[in-house]
Amino acid sequence: METATAEWTEPTGARRRSRRKTAGAWLAGMLLAGVSVVVGCRAADTDAITPVPQLLAFLPWLLAPTALALLLSLLARWRTGMAWGVLALAALAWFIEPYGKSSEPTGTPLAEFRVLTSNVQFGRGTDSLVPAIRRERPDIVFVEECEHHCSATLEHAVGGKDGIYPYRQAVEGSGSDGSVVLSRFPLKAAPGLPGTMGMPGAVADVHGHAVRLQLAHPMPPLAGQLSVWRRELGALRTYAAAGGDAPTVIAGDFNASQDHAAFRRILDTGLRDSARLADGTRTPSWPARAIPPLGVQIDHVLVSRDFSVNSARFLDIAATDHRALIVDVTLHQRT
Repeated sequence: METATAEWTEPTGARRRSRRKTAGAWLAGMLLAGVSVVVGCRAADTDAITPVPQLLAFLPWLLAPTALALLLSLLARWRTGMAWGVLALAALAWFIEPYGKSSEPTGTPLAEFRVLTSNVQFGRGTDSLVPAIRRERPDIVFVEECEHHCSATLEHAVGGKDGIYPYRQAVEGSGSDGSVVLSRFPLKAAPGLPGTMGMPGAVADVHGHAVRLQLAHPMPPLAGQLSVWRRELGALRTYAAAGGDAPTVIAGDFNASQDHAAFRRILDTGLRDSARLADGTRTPSWPARAIPPLGVQIDHVLVSRDFSVNSARFLDIAATDHRALIVDVTLHQRT
C-alpha cells in the first residue's frame, strides 16, 4: 500500500512579511554603516577622504537617516540595529553641541566696532551688498569672490579717500580669486596668506590699538582637492597661532564648519567663533538658496580672546549663494 506524505508550505503572506523584514534590516544596516563611518571620523578628529569631509559639513542632518534606520530596525525586530541606531543617535547628539571656547574677556573695554563678511559669488552679489553696507555701516568689511568689477564698484560706491572706507587691502583677481578688505580705520599692509583664492591681510589701527586682520577664503573640500583645502586651512591655523598677544580677527568664507577637524584646529589656537559666542553656532550661511535648515555655517568671524561679542547676525544678500555675517565686537585690555 502506498502512502502520501504531505509537505508543509509556509503561507505566502508570511514569506512576504519575512522578506520585507529582511530587506528592512539590510537597508537599516547600510544606513547605519554610512552614518557610523562619518561619526567615527568625527570622533577620531579626522576629515578622512571623500565623501567624509563633504558629509561632515552636514553632520546634524545625519539624524534623519539614523532615525529612519532605527525605525526600520524596530519594524524588522532587529535588536542589533535598534541598539546600533540608539548609539548612533547619541553620538550625533553629542557632536552637534557647539565646539570651542566661550569665555568672555574681563579686561577694561577699549573700543567697539562692527565687522561684516560676505562672499558675493563671483561678484554677482555686489549690487546688493553695497546698500547693505550703507545700511549696517560696519567698520571693517571682508568681501570674498570680489572680482575686478566688484572691486571697482566698492571703490566707487563706498571707498576712496572721501568715501565711507578710505582704507583697503585687496588681492585683485577674476572669478573667485579676488578679495577685498575695506576699513574706516587706518590699515597697515600685511603679507596676507598664499592660496588658490585671494586672502589679503592687514593691521588696523583701532583707536590707537593694533588689530591683526586676515581674510579667509581657502579652497572648498572638493573631491581631488582635499590636500589643497587642508593646506590652506592649515595656513590660517599657522597665522592664528603666530599672533601671540596681538588682538586678531579672521573673517570670511572658510569652506568649513565646526564639524571639520581642520577648522577645529584653528579654534584650538585660542580663537573663538563669534556666532558661537552669540548663540548662533548652527545658523546656516550656505547655500543661501536652500531651505534654511538644510544649510551649513561655513562663513565665520573668528576673534582672539581680547574680544567680547555683543551680537552676530546673518543677512540675506541677493544674487549670491552665501549669507553675509555681521558681528559687533568689543576690544578689551588683556589681563
